[in-house]
Amino acid sequence: METKTRIKELFRVIDKMDTPGFTAYLTDNVYFRFGNMPALEGRNNVSELIQGFYDSIKALSHDVDNIWESGEMVFCNGTVHYTRHDSTTLSVPFANIFKMVGDRVGEYLIYVDTSELYNQK
Repeated sequence: METKTRIKELFRVIDKMDTPGFTAYLTDNVYFRFGNMPALEGRNNVSELIQGFYDSIKALSHDVDNIWESGEMVFCNGTVHYTRHDSTTLSVPFANIFKMVGDRVGEYLIYVDTSELYNQK
């Protein structure tokens, strides 16, 4: 499967808040960093983090504007829309860097500012 198509499918799974579906795209020993949180290694550790994050929000969706490939590296950017449990929303830009290992993600770096997600005015 073409890498760009695989990444688009990954975002569809993320937006469904499907933790097992999400982690199926990762290598067993994936290196993962979300924003300014400490990096994690291993699919199981990422699964725990992502499930906790999904539990902390009502919904999310991504508008992916661009996907670029260079060898095993994939870069993308766009806007992510978070819906809090009280149904208020936050939309912020994001950029991701993926290092592919075959058809799975071996390194996953998310650049996003979620500092306002839990700080409602």
